[in-house]
Amino acid sequence: MQRWSALSATTKDIVIAVGWFAFGALLYLSGFHMLFVSENGPSTPLAPRFAILALVCAVLPVRRRAPITAMVVGLIPLTFDLMLGPTLPVWLVYTDLIYAAVVYGTRRQMQGALVAWLALSATAAGVVLAVTENWRYMVLALILAAAFVGTSLWWGLTVRAHKDAAEAERARGRALTLVAELDRRAAVADERKAMARDLHDVIAGHLSAIALQSEAALAGLDGAGTDRRLAGILAAIRGNSVEGLQEMRTMIGLLRRDDDTAETTAPGRLAQLSRLIAAARQAGMRVRVRQHLGDLAPAGAVDQAAYRIIQEAMTNAMKHAPGQEIDIDVHTEAMTLVLVVRNALGVAAVRPSAPADTQAGHRGLTNMRERAAALGGSFRAGPESGDWWVRARLPLTAIAEPVGEPG
Repeated sequence: MQRWSALSATTKDIVIAVGWFAFGALLYLSGFHMLFVSENGPSTPLAPRFAILALVCAVLPVRRRAPITAMVVGLIPLTFDLMLGPTLPVWLVYTDLIYAAVVYGTRRQMQGALVAWLALSATAAGVVLAVTENWRYMVLALILAAAFVGTSLWWGLTVRAHKDAAEAERARGRALTLVAELDRRAAVADERKAMARDLHDVIAGHLSAIALQSEAALAGLDGAGTDRRLAGILAAIRGNSVEGLQEMRTMIGLLRRDDDTAETTAPGRLAQLSRLIAAARQAGMRVRVRQHLGDLAPAGAVDQAAYRIIQEAMTNAMKHAPGQEIDIDVHTEAMTLVLVVRNALGVAAVRPSAPADTQAGHRGLTNMRERAAALGGSFRAGPESGDWWVRARLPLTAIAEPVGEPG
């Protein structure tokens, strides 16, 4: 059955034509082919019969593409067979052409074939009655018309009704799927707009307050007696809050967009790494950076994940080892982006094997690990020889879709 379904429509029709010819040949050879005995029926040799059967079977391969044409052309061998004495094989094959005209033709063609054959059957019965003047022959003609023509028309109409019902159900299913998809998109759009409003009204307001207050604190410092480290920390607070506001605006704009976009978070890229370094240096940190990307510069999700991992590592370093040196190494090995962030722990900032931020319930290391795992990479972090090391390896062949904020 699966092999039959895999065949093309033309191949199926060719197989059907060969099958009909084989079946008709069997009837001819066995002698069960005459519909009724006439004077010249039994004396007709089998060679013309086989030729007529071959002609009507040759029309079958086009019964799907041109059903009406096949039915009309099939009338030619049917007429020759009627002149020699009607035989069962030819008439059976021709019923298949009538069936195909009803099933595969357009609605107008189907209606035309139905009306034409009903009218032709009634006319033929009337002609038989007029010629023979015997109502029994007329009844026999009507029985033959019902057996060959009526059965084909009825079966074709039944199959066509089932096909139309199935197509209507498929169309209804497609419509319901489309409505469900539109409802889903509308729900997602409403949720994104609600998130954008919350971000704008709550978080962006807090960041704006931090930026304004830090700027006011900087303006109120006495330049002569001010601790430079304190001034740097305040400047870093203001710079980070302003940068956070910019990313927040980008994120709010993305959430409010109606078009389908693969980018669902504010883009942080390695090209913006200088901002993080400047902010850390303003806060009193010593930062060294080695960046060798070559021709295989990361893009998309890998670029963003690398930026976020380095940002999180630097934040942890400033939190747990303020004033210490941070060493950042970004380079490529084969088709892998390697990130290494090292910072000295210091005397008062020795971290145990379970990092302090994890103990406090924060998700810094978890976020970095999830970002690397989402791209099929690896992540390790922990103390080593008096320093805290963060190592991540990200495949450059990862899918270029932004990775959302974990947690």
